[in-house]
Amino acid sequence: MLKKAAAVFGFIALVLVYASYASDKPIDTTTGHGENDEKIHITADKLVSDSETSSFEFIGNVKATQGDSVVTGDSLKIFYKKDSDTNGNPISSEQSIQKIIVKGHVVITFDNRIALAEQAVYTTETKILVLTGPNAKITSGKDTISGETITLYRADERIKVERGKEKRVEAVFHTGKQGIK
Repeated sequence: MLKKAAAVFGFIALVLVYASYASDKPIDTTTGHGENDEKIHITADKLVSDSETSSFEFIGNVKATQGDSVVTGDSLKIFYKKDSDTNGNPISSEQSIQKIIVKGHVVITFDNRIALAEQAVYTTETKILVLTGPNAKITSGKDTISGETITLYRADERIKVERGKEKRVEAVFHTGKQGIK
């Protein structure tokens, strides 16, 4: 159970590390951590562990914080690998996490950025975060981008925004006094 608890905290660290990465804070590539390794605090109404599906789920008023980065939602579910790799070697808590799913009224805040969605899915192997919902949106200062699906490719710093059935992609950028650079 202790190893599984480590996996849960490793997951939250990955989410918050992603927020740190997206905010241009330096990441130590040997540890995967940002320059500010503050404690991670998670609250929820309930925590359910399911060894059959290899998952943990925080349910009800979920809030995960580290420093000034915050992830909130109705539920947060972590899917993990078993305790050893194909050679029988134990795997670390970060390596054991396969996928993270946050559902319902998802809000991710970091620096001056806010991401809103009905669902956020982070796949650790591909380092891809997908925000979905009819009002999915990322705001940075006065700039915003919205669509039904927003895909952030962490590995190569790309973003793809797709329209929904009724709403098109929308972006608002403020260029400032000097124009676009």
